[in-house]
Amino acid sequence: MTIATTNPATGETVRTFTALSPDEIDERLRRARAAFERHRRTPLATRAAAMRRAAELLESEKRRWGELMTLEMGKPLGAAIAEAEKCAWACRYYAEHAERILAPRPVDLGGGRRAEVRQEPLGVILAIMPWNFPFWQVVRFAAPALMAGNAGVLKHASNVPQCALALEEIFRRAGFEEHVFQALLVGNEAVEGILRDPRIAAATLTGSEGAGRSVARVAGDEIKKTVLELGGSDPFIVMPSADLDAAVATAVTARVINNGQSCIAAKRFIVHEAVADEFLRRFAEGMNALRVGDPMSPDTDVGPLASEKIRDDLVRQVAETVRAGGRVICGGTVPEGPGYYFAPTVLVDAPKGSPAYDEELFGPVASVFRVPDIEAAIALANDTSFGLGAAAWTRDAGEAERFARAIESGQVFLNDMVASDPRLPFGGVKRSGYGRELSDVGLREFVNVKTVVWGG
Repeated sequence: MTIATTNPATGETVRTFTALSPDEIDERLRRARAAFERHRRTPLATRAAAMRRAAELLESEKRRWGELMTLEMGKPLGAAIAEAEKCAWACRYYAEHAERILAPRPVDLGGGRRAEVRQEPLGVILAIMPWNFPFWQVVRFAAPALMAGNAGVLKHASNVPQCALALEEIFRRAGFEEHVFQALLVGNEAVEGILRDPRIAAATLTGSEGAGRSVARVAGDEIKKTVLELGGSDPFIVMPSADLDAAVATAVTARVINNGQSCIAAKRFIVHEAVADEFLRRFAEGMNALRVGDPMSPDTDVGPLASEKIRDDLVRQVAETVRAGGRVICGGTVPEGPGYYFAPTVLVDAPKGSPAYDEELFGPVASVFRVPDIEAAIALANDTSFGLGAAAWTRDAGEAERFARAIESGQVFLNDMVASDPRLPFGGVKRSGYGRELSDVGLREFVNVKTVVWGG
């Protein structure tokens, strides 16, 4: 099997790799397990020093890493450089806080008996990661996993092989135990065998609902821990009391961040009828004004989608929504010329059962819905199989608390844009997955919580 870097801005294949053979995979897993046995015994201070060095490499060479991300998956260069900077932030967060989070907790049992709750590494963690944030998705798993004493093997998306190898290089150059973090250039067909290998202790996946279901099925059969971060169809609610200027500006950014290819990008815009006409007019103007073009150009707001298939799937979803009764307010077209571009688009009147109502649209396409009151807004926000993130805009404190309590999602942002942060748990409910990444919670996902008791 060949794994390739294809520039989505041109459609040109710029580099190819041969997938690892079964024997090569076996050797990588052998090395990973051996590296884990050494790495788990290294002092936390040693791991923290290496993680700080990883942060320095990400930051000092951020343009190099940014250009690589843009080449392989098409995000605007400025956003790719910012992604490298965010990865450095996460590395520093875990370098600073891991010792506190992992500290043994003493428990006095009375009668001369005492106990201690320890957190010890599980082993080699398989990470199955997507292309849309090719550095960030990996670092938010790897930084806490490595600080906890685990080893990691990365099965990255096949369209970002150079990003996978770059991350392996960064952790190696940072001074981590050799082979403690390795990129496996393999296709999807190799995942089940790797996950079933006894040297793999657990797995984490960020990806589609179908991929999550497949990994969970195999891991369940093997009785191995998994963390799944799957799709999202995040609501963005606007009430009459909202600061409409801020809501509209944020709505545009929230829909087209990462060229619209983000699980936590706002996708369904639920607007109270009292401000719906004004919001829709200004939102469509903002979307229509975005500059689509070469992602390497500093003037570009929206680059290409990551692959021809992703672009074609989006074309199909918009067309099916229109056939079902939805209307296009702006965009909805494929620009002429090479590359996998799609114009920023606003849809209205998408009926239940249409793709824009029921599915995740992975690209710069927004669906706007009108509602008469807060009850209808909450009901529509929750009328989805997903539950990853949500945003609500209101200056009414009572309404804000209602949204915070009633929306079924892993995170609710009030008068703000949904975003991941190393300090905060990240993950979803319903078909958006289970488990959490980031913060102290994410670090504890892949540890053995061991109770040790001393008798009197």
